Parts: sequence; structure tokens; C-alpha cells
Amino acid sequence: MTKRIILVSGLLFLVSLVLFIFRHRLPPRHQLEVMVDEIKAEPTQILESGLPDKHLLKTVFVPQAPQKNWDQPWQDACEEAALLNAHYFYQQKQASITEMVADLNQLFDYQQQQGWGHDVNLSQIAIMAAELWGYQTQIIDYPTLEDIKKAISQDIPVVVPANGKILFTENKNFKNGGPWYHSLTVLGYDDNKEKFTVHDVGTRLGAYFQYSYSLLMDSIHDLPATSRKEDINQGVPRVLLLLK
Repeated sequence: MTKRIILVSGLLFLVSLVLFIFRHRLPPRHQLEVMVDEIKAEPTQILESGLPDKHLLKTVFVPQAPQKNWDQPWQDACEEAALLNAHYFYQQKQASITEMVADLNQLFDYQQQQGWGHDVNLSQIAIMAAELWGYQTQIIDYPTLEDIKKAISQDIPVVVPANGKILFTENKNFKNGGPWYHSLTVLGYDDNKEKFTVHDVGTRLGAYFQYSYSLLMDSIHDLPATSRKEDINQGVPRVLLLLK
């Protein structure tokens, strides 16, 4: 009887010890689920082109009307806001609404000093970036999909002038069928989805918005020589890179 008691006690002790070790060595259930999700997550693949199949830059979202005031100059402030998104990315700045408004007003003041109108073309946007913030700039005429992906993969945001009427096809947040002349900032791409990720400054829901490759590429047009927004499709397809 005594031996049986000792044996049972010994077994209970071993069971208790195993349970103690198991309980304190393994992470909680929710941590295990996170670990499993991380294991299942599809890794980035390097393609034959040398580019990853997806890449995303993260930065604060600057809408063109931070205070929801759509009077001028905010009505036509998409170019300035798109530029500011790229600038804040490099600055790693989590700007407040007050700071956004102040920086946008700095751009408006500069444009007024130059005698420019509310709508500015990509060359003028590049001049502002260089004169006010000291950036080197590169404008790519007739950009290819690979041109934009290469820039993003190198952590360079891409400022894009576009026909907003075309963008409206996939972005119903625009009013009146979308603007004729619009600008946005490309921050990412995903070959698996065949979509760009952008900060579309024209709507309050524009942060990390996604456009299909084909639609965004078709929409790219700089402000035409006539300066008439309705002639947007006459504008040369081009994009702007800010280089530190």
C-alpha cells in the first residue's frame, strides 16, 4: 500500500511538473496565433528584373484640404499636397493639421511670388521642392511601370499628375466625376494584386488608396501647354522623383 501511494504521488508530481513547464514555456494562445500568421505570410519575392514583387512606403497622409475647406486655394491644392506627402516621407514627420496647413500655405505663397496660378505643372512643382527644401529632382517623361516600381523599391515616393476623370473609374470618392487635372503620391505596389498604393490627396479617404496598374498608368498626364484642365489628355505623361 505504501509503495502504491509513493508511486501515485510520484506520478502526480511528474504530471504537475510537466504542466508547469508547458504553461510557462509556451506563449499565450493569441501569441501562438500571431506566430502562425507570420509563418503563413507570403514573403517578398525578388523577380528576374531584380525588383521585389511588392513594396510599400509609409508616411502621414496629407489631404489637399486638411481643414475640410474647399474654397481656393484648397480647391486646386492637389499638386502641393502630393509634393508635401513626399517631403514628409523623407522627413519622417508625423505632421499635425496645423503644420500641414502652414506648409501648404508656404507653397501657395511661393507660387504667388512667382506669378503662377493655382494650377502648376510638374516642372514648377520640382522647382518648389528644390528652392524651398533643397531637393534634387528628376522628371521622367513617358514613365513605364518598371520606372515607377524601381523608384518605390528604392524608397523614393513618386509624384504623379493625372487625369482625375480616369481615376474616378476606380475611385468613386471624387465628386462630379473626378477632377480634370489631379495629383497624387505613389507609395507602393503589389505585383500579386497588380495595384499601386497611393496617398490620393483629393479625398479624405485617400490614404493608402489602391489603383490598378493599368488605370493609373493610363491616367498619367502633366498639365498641358494650354493650361486648360479639359485638355489634360494632351499633357505629356511624366512623373516626378524627389532625391535626397
